[in-house]
Amino acid sequence: EVIGVITEKLLHREVGHTGLTELDVVQTMLERKTRMAELSDAFISLPGGMGTMDELFEMVTWGLLGLHGQKPKPNGIFNVAGYYNHLVSFIIEEMVGKKFLNAEHASNLVVGDDFPTLLADMEAIDLISKIESWDPK
Repeated sequence: EVIGVITEKLLHREVGHTGLTELDVVQTMLERKTRMAELSDAFISLPGGMGTMDELFEMVTWGLLGLHGQKPKPNGIFNVAGYYNHLVSFIIEEMVGKKFLNAEHASNLVVGDDFPTLLADMEAIDLISKIESWDPK
């Protein structure tokens, strides 16, 4: 079963996928992300643009804030052909290295360049269910 979620504005600007089990049309991007979060067991970011970055960071943040519901949902980055290498380096070297992000919080993000391995790693990860402190230590 594959359910797509798209805004009405994007539906008229882009082509809605026709091979889906269901296509939910919503009014705003926030409604879209909220609906996708409700429907999802996990989140995987493939190479993409600014919208993909927005969704990636928002879902990671929602997980750390305990907004995924009963339990946190894994967040993965499918690093096709090294597309996300610079972003991953930035997260580790700059955000964690300069104490803007706790390394434990960064570990909620699973990165892989082999899809079956990425899925297995996402299933095996021991997620932080909700952060108690933003202190990067």
